[in-house]
Amino acid sequence: MVLHSNPGYEVSIFAVCIMDANELIRHYGVGNRDFVQVSLRQAHLSEICLAGINLSRSDLTGATLSAANLRLSNLSEAILAEANLWRADLSEAFMIWANLSKANLIRASLFKADLHNATLAKADLRLADLRYASLSNTNLEGADLRYADLSGANLAGANLSKANLTGTKLTKADLYKVNFTKAILSRTDLCHADLSSIILDGVDLGEANLIGTNLPE
Repeated sequence: MVLHSNPGYEVSIFAVCIMDANELIRHYGVGNRDFVQVSLRQAHLSEICLAGINLSRSDLTGATLSAANLRLSNLSEAILAEANLWRADLSEAFMIWANLSKANLIRASLFKADLHNATLAKADLRLADLRYASLSNTNLEGADLRYADLSGANLAGANLSKANLTGTKLTKADLYKVNFTKAILSRTDLCHADLSSIILDGVDLGEANLIGTNLPE
């Protein structure tokens, strides 16, 4: 597989193509969507439409993508650690094995995004839309999910230890074998959730909404 990001030469998927934001925008504007394994560290791409772009295996560490349109994008195995994705639209994005540790995803739309096996440790996901997202086996240790909406999300096998889920909606989410060790579940909506197989060590469910919930014995 090759990257045709610049006319006149090809870049192997195993090489790293260093690009700046203006170069990316220029090539995207003429119809190029494939930017596999490019380096865009610290790039400024706020409020830019990059819908359907392929940035798989790319390095966007510390990039600013606030309010960017990344709908249906391919960010699988991409590095977005400490990136600013405030209010970014990542609906139906493909983000398996992506590294989003410590990323700012406040109010981001991740509706139906595929994030299985991704790393979101200590990510800020306050008020994020994660409805029907795939988060199976995802690492969300220490993530801030206050008032995020994960209704109908698949969280099977996810690590939510030490996460803050104050006011989070988990209605009808798949919580099979989720690790909630030392997580904060104050006012969390667990209505009709199946908690029979999850790990709840050190968790206080006293203020959670447990209507119709199946609790462990």
